[in-house]
Amino acid sequence: MLLSQQAYTRIDKELAKYPADQRQSAIMSALRIAQVEKGWVSAEVIADVARYIGVEPIAVQEVATFYNMFNNKPVGKFKISVCTNLPCALRDGEKTADYLKQKLGIELGETTSDGLFTLQEGECMGACGDSPVLIVNNHHMCVRMSTEKIDAMLAELAQQGDAA
Repeated sequence: MLLSQQAYTRIDKELAKYPADQRQSAIMSALRIAQVEKGWVSAEVIADVARYIGVEPIAVQEVATFYNMFNNKPVGKFKISVCTNLPCALRDGEKTADYLKQKLGIELGETTSDGLFTLQEGECMGACGDSPVLIVNNHHMCVRMSTEKIDAMLAELAQQGDAA
């Protein structure tokens, strides 16, 4: 078992939401729980989740590789996803991505050398009117991100990373 007992207990709560013959419906939730605990979903974690849920590993692998919210390789402590889809691109989404690349000294898909930040493009985040939009660690949405707001966010995150 690769996850903590608390993680398996949380997965059990997700499994309880579905009929016994529909256990695969809990795959996304189980992967989310595993990723929060491990930081990413390795092949070993995918196999463990499949075993625990009682589905074939390929079923879990398909979900883990289809959705960009799942990290299939190690990422920084803070994963910043910036929306560059057309509506956001028209409202400075691409400029925001360029600013973050320059500020962090990395390209999209890369992690800073200190392991603190990973930068990636994200798919539509459903907040086009609030562009530019970022999501930090798949959970915290940041909207209308000016360069000043980005600088403040990065400084706050770096401080949190140093405190850990």
